Amino acid sequence: MQYQINKGTKGFGANILFENIQFEVKNNEKIAVIGANGCGKTTLMKIIASEEELDSGTIHKAGSCRIGYLAQTTFTSESRTVQEELNEVFKDVEIMQKQLNEMTEAMVYDHSQELLDRYADLQHRFEERGGYTVQSDILNIFTRFGFHEEDLQREVQTFSGGQKTRIAFVKLLLSAPDILLLDEPTNHLDLETIEWLEGYVKRYPKAVVLVSHDRTFIDNVADEIYEIEYGVMRRYVGNYSSYVKQKDNDIERQKSAYARQQKEIERMEALIEKFRYKKNKAAFAQSKIKYLDRMERIEDPKESKKSFKASFTSRIRGGKRVLSVEELKIGYDHELCTINLEVMQGQRVAVIGPNGKGKSTFVKTVMGKIPSLGGSVMLGHQIEPGYFDQELAQFNTANTILEEVWNDFPDLTRTEVRSALGCFLFTGDEVFKTVDCLSGGEKVRLSLVKLMLSQPNFLVMDEPTNHLDLLGKEALEKSLSEYDGTMLFVSHDRYFISKLATAILHIDENGAVYTPMNYHDYIEGNKVVEENQVKVSHQEKKSKPVNLNIGKEIAKLEKKIAAKEAEIEALRELRFDPEYYHDYQKMNELDNQIDEVNNEIENLMAQWEEYSEALEQ
Repeated sequence: MQYQINKGTKGFGANILFENIQFEVKNNEKIAVIGANGCGKTTLMKIIASEEELDSGTIHKAGSCRIGYLAQTTFTSESRTVQEELNEVFKDVEIMQKQLNEMTEAMVYDHSQELLDRYADLQHRFEERGGYTVQSDILNIFTRFGFHEEDLQREVQTFSGGQKTRIAFVKLLLSAPDILLLDEPTNHLDLETIEWLEGYVKRYPKAVVLVSHDRTFIDNVADEIYEIEYGVMRRYVGNYSSYVKQKDNDIERQKSAYARQQKEIERMEALIEKFRYKKNKAAFAQSKIKYLDRMERIEDPKESKKSFKASFTSRIRGGKRVLSVEELKIGYDHELCTINLEVMQGQRVAVIGPNGKGKSTFVKTVMGKIPSLGGSVMLGHQIEPGYFDQELAQFNTANTILEEVWNDFPDLTRTEVRSALGCFLFTGDEVFKTVDCLSGGEKVRLSLVKLMLSQPNFLVMDEPTNHLDLLGKEALEKSLSEYDGTMLFVSHDRYFISKLATAILHIDENGAVYTPMNYHDYIEGNKVVEENQVKVSHQEKKSKPVNLNIGKEIAKLEKKIAAKEAEIEALRELRFDPEYYHDYQKMNELDNQIDEVNNEIENLMAQWEEYSEALEQ
């Protein structure tokens, strides 16, 4: 047993987070702690990390057990380089290396068995600690978090706050504690890094306790689930999918047992009432009263805590072509990439890709929040967009919740506004709280209230699941799956993308690639592409990027070829213009122009043939 909480209780004032809980880490389990926001998950992590104490109960920790927690991972000095800070993790390895070197030198003169044995023992411990792969391990993990090798030589103080957090995360992983505590580890990571971290945690040879609202991550990593609900902690063996089935079964069993017991209690109470005043049956009635007093009552099974119930609908249907993006150059001070995209009615396009490559910039440009650097964005006929901003910056923080919504929808009655707020769990006096007092999750719900009331036929959303707990994410998925409009959304939540997306737009340093298929098929397609690319040289990969949407590329090329052919015809017509055939120099320039356009057509035709052959294979 590495760590155990026995009959643990914790609360703040009158608010009891959890009571009489049992929690244990035996060996090398991968444990996920789940529950609604505010149930005590992070508090539990702080208790395990010795940052908080239980109000009552006992804790047992094995003497040699090392616990690692991101909030406790600090830097020796921010004026040191990242390399120096990460090397700190391997101080013991450095000492062992020095001792091995000293022993090697001593062996020139000392051939004793004792020295050989000490050397073999130390070498074994050095190898177990990963002494031979320290620098490659540092580089591998560091670059997985979006850094470059040269960043290792930069001072820690030159990085942003978010980057420092990621460096601390790298340091935590390299320290390889016996129990690794991860509180929302996938927050602010891109899909590629999340998938790498998922594999790392699965293969981690020691115990992991994690808090996460990323259902795919939990499903793929956890072999035990601890749920905190209504102050009670329950343990489930298996991953998230297994937990959902077990919990549903438990609730159904408890409902049946509760119903049977209530029926028995009613029958007993009827007998007691019938016989308690009859002299010859009074003893019988009394025995039944004692029986009921001794009966261990089955609790009425509580449903899971409520989440919101939204209904997103379109005010009007709008045209079939919802969005046309042509040669759109996005960026702030420099161009990130050029995007071509057409979104048709009813599509749900997920925008994915590494951080910092233009996903949020793209949706902001589409919504006119920032100017483009070139190209065009056109909304279709009668398209009414609604925008969800992940920065949640569209509020007047001095307003109450009620005022914030009513000011935007003044034609609604007070009852209608309160009813809409109630759909998102803003009830009673809570609607008089000011916006600046709201948590991230509450601000998300407030944004969704406004979106619902605006009834757009085109939803543009930037990371809508950020700050939502598991129940909130499931509620939002259900609402959006029933939405009758079109969607363009940025997300790192694979479960959310899998449930909703009908098409994928992937943006990275190589540009933007549109794929008209759901996320599962997209991932499977990419696996096939990656397997095929192993057979291709790096230069070929660079010069011939794989485009899964070959049909769309062919259509684009055919349009360009038709336009160039029309241009040729127009230029040839000029040959009969007196201005040209009486002027040798102008006619010569015209012939050169025609030759140039012909060359362009030949190049386009070569590309068209290449794509057509690829489509046939």
